[in-house]
Amino acid sequence: MNPLRALSAVAGLLALPFAAMAAEPIDTGASIPVITAKDQDGSDVKLAEAGKDGFTLVYFYPKADTPGCTKQACSLRDSYEKLTEQKVKVYGVSMDTVEAQKAFKEKYKLPFTLLSDKEGKVADAFGVPHVGGVAKRQAFLFKEGKLVWRDLTASTDEQAADVLKELEK
Repeated sequence: MNPLRALSAVAGLLALPFAAMAAEPIDTGASIPVITAKDQDGSDVKLAEAGKDGFTLVYFYPKADTPGCTKQACSLRDSYEKLTEQKVKVYGVSMDTVEAQKAFKEKYKLPFTLLSDKEGKVADAFGVPHVGGVAKRQAFLFKEGKLVWRDLTASTDEQAADVLKELEK
């Protein structure tokens, strides 16, 4: 095989895992995607149904029980009372297993639902880039099932403050 053609083939193969990185995130005004995922207890959660009333925050994080993801989750945990006063339901999503989500929730006493997205279907539905079993950190806030705010470079320890600031507008 021609060396240039071989190099081109290798470059093409290397790019395949990153194809999901080109996803387009859902835009303001879009409805919550009609998608079902398993929560930390193995129960089905239908996001569109769960988020049709009030505010719903769906945030994506790369990996349960890692430093940045723990800061992000604990930020939301520590402000959970303020969020629920604003009628916000919170769903954390990562590509971890149901078991890993349960352990993460229990270890840090997270008062909200964590969803397992092992196959990346939820991330795909939201347009969240992912590669190698890790989704990009992003957050989406819905009101009555419609996207009103998105944070495509979501913070770790400031996630709750960012959401609360948006709710004040």
